[in-house]
Amino acid sequence: MAESTIQQHPLAGWDKPELDLSDADWHSGSRGLGDVQIAFVEGFIAMRNSGRPESPSLIFTPAEWGAFVSGAREGEFDLT
Repeated sequence: MAESTIQQHPLAGWDKPELDLSDADWHSGSRGLGDVQIAFVEGFIAMRNSGRPESPSLIFTPAEWGAFVSGAREGEFDLT
């Protein structure tokens, strides 16, 4: 398998730390059957794909998480 040549660069304005998620306490939103898990780490909320836990996690501040949850509850992300 060829090595990846893609380099990740921090985004402009990215003010979130590199969190150590290795000991995070992950929770599923749908009784363990969902595709997404969240963990609360060092004042941030991490979200990952439970089917690929080794893939990168999204990191939210509490304000970002609140806006995301509110939008989801109001159907802002519904694709139907």
